[in-house]
Amino acid sequence: MDDDLVTRLKAYEGHRAAVAGTGKDPVNLPMIRHWCEALGDTNPAYSGPDAVAPPTMLQAWTMGGLTGHTGRSPAYDELLALLDESGCTSVVATDCEQEYLRPLRPGDEITFDTVIESVSGRKTTKLGTGHFVTTRTDVRVGGALVGTHRFRILKYAPARQRKKPPRPRPVVNRDNAGFWEGVEQRRLLIQRCTACATLRFPWLPGCAHCGGPDWDTVEANGGGTVYSYVVMHHPPFPAFTESDHGADAAGPYAVVLVELAEGVRMISNVVGTPYDKVRIGMPVRLEFRVYDDDLVLPVFRAAEEDA
Repeated sequence: MDDDLVTRLKAYEGHRAAVAGTGKDPVNLPMIRHWCEALGDTNPAYSGPDAVAPPTMLQAWTMGGLTGHTGRSPAYDELLALLDESGCTSVVATDCEQEYLRPLRPGDEITFDTVIESVSGRKTTKLGTGHFVTTRTDVRVGGALVGTHRFRILKYAPARQRKKPPRPRPVVNRDNAGFWEGVEQRRLLIQRCTACATLRFPWLPGCAHCGGPDWDTVEANGGGTVYSYVVMHHPPFPAFTESDHGADAAGPYAVVLVELAEGVRMISNVVGTPYDKVRIGMPVRLEFRVYDDDLVLPVFRAAEEDA
């Protein structure tokens, strides 16, 4: 069976994954600037009237974004589907190699072709057993080859976890220990400066308003609204999968900034509501969720769900 699968996989070597692809945008200074700012690269060669693009941006000019490219060949999708059918349903990028023949300059119009260069035999890694797939993209300007990008992934069947890892623990220190003690008692405590009565969250060693070091606490009444949120997308992590304690399944999930009725804001999760139904201004109510024998966290539930 394995030999037959490898034969079928290797039949895809040399097939085109993309033909006559065109860069979504010409090489341009704004994108070069964003790239350099993100990486902290201040090389003067990447700015000014004679600027060139950083060589490592080679792949960036070929990316298709959310809508993809025209000219995409079905061969690569067929190969991945065959690997899925064999049980290799997970994927991880392993490495890439680039070759540069000449610098890219603002105004250059990119075209490219991608070929399935190689598919490995069955390999066993710490992640699981699967196959390495390497694609080669030849990048051209005006028909002339300017660079080559090789990209390698591992499509694998995840190794069985002998024991589910514990959910990550919050960092407890002398400045926030009182907050976590309150959580253990199912109370959400907010610091209050005893000098100016300013409430603060998260907990801090001194008042940011007046600088006073002394404080006491008030207990939140549990009401609030979603002030802002982001949706997190990432591969499943075993510690965050669904459990007997009612923990939410791995993402996508919404991370929310809740404005409490008392006026301070805190980061948490909204449970019981799909991530794409969370909205700014949505009323929420506090609840305490038990994730395992030693971990209780404050989370929020849509208030209308309690009605």
